[in-house]
Amino acid sequence: MNFLLSPEQTEFQDTLLRFLDDRCPSTRLHELFDEAGYDAQLWQSLVELGVAGIALPEEHGGSGMEMIDLALVAEVLGARAAPTPFLGHVLAGLAIAWGGSEAQRARYLPALASGELLATVAFDEVGAWQPEQWRLTEEGGRLDGHKQRVPFAEHADLLVVGLGGSGLGLVDRASAGLEIKAEDAVDRTRPLAGVQFTDVSVERLANDVGVAARLRDAALVLLAADAFGGASRCVQMAVDYAKIREQFGQPIGQFQAVKHQLVNMAVEIEPARGLYWYAAHAFDHIPADAERYAALAKAHLTERFLQVARDTVEVHGGIGYTWECDVQIYLKRAMFDYAWMGNASAQRARISL
Repeated sequence: MNFLLSPEQTEFQDTLLRFLDDRCPSTRLHELFDEAGYDAQLWQSLVELGVAGIALPEEHGGSGMEMIDLALVAEVLGARAAPTPFLGHVLAGLAIAWGGSEAQRARYLPALASGELLATVAFDEVGAWQPEQWRLTEEGGRLDGHKQRVPFAEHADLLVVGLGGSGLGLVDRASAGLEIKAEDAVDRTRPLAGVQFTDVSVERLANDVGVAARLRDAALVLLAADAFGGASRCVQMAVDYAKIREQFGQPIGQFQAVKHQLVNMAVEIEPARGLYWYAAHAFDHIPADAERYAALAKAHLTERFLQVARDTVEVHGGIGYTWECDVQIYLKRAMFDYAWMGNASAQRARISL
């Protein structure tokens, strides 16, 4: 079994990295982070590179690729802490591609692939990330209730909403009775909001049986990939800083204790690349392993990202705690990846049952 990337996949990742280094360097990232902002132009440029429709059907304007291709994009975005609505948008598109009627697919998917519409997903209720736990109920095509921690909700045109009974529904951002309120979020690269539904019109996905669980697994794989990218970047930042920061007349990277810390960080992360690759592969090709490995990849990689980000702060010393340092952005992104869709303990507990 060959898990090496194809030349096309490697080139696409390299292209995205060059693009983000050019269009969203550290200075621009800090500007957006300070404002908790959304750079619509940056997102539209990524859409033009094919990011939004990479896994959507070709007949509806997408590229028809697989989960591994989506995950490779997520890795690059994580490596540059890119402030984009990628996660919610692609999950919403997959929900419609898998669960929508032909009319729903024809109506929404081309607009999502082209960036004409921006979408997100509204899953979380208090203590209820999993589809079988959702309580928001659709009655007669109307919704009443609340969702929280919805990424980029203030900017989205369309919401894919998790419903009681593991269902999914579509809500137009302009619907009467819909109230969106920004929430305090530690990761400003992915702003969150609470969404209140008061007699809001909802369009149920026509073929949503089993789709919510599959969508959950897709989210876990993408979070794992994002975490791998972010953690790898943290290791590189720590190594680079250890080469230039001097203490007692020599770079701190020459001290044995620092060397050991850097090596431990690297060996925690690099071997885990295969975990998210396999989870993405299983998602499309080994259904019996898909749920388990999506959860394991999310649990392990987001946990490691959080620890490596903290270690990177330590290597940087006092400057690592400052707002001006890039490291704090990655630490906060690690906190998002760890918590969103359920933390490591919750993932392991769920698949151990």
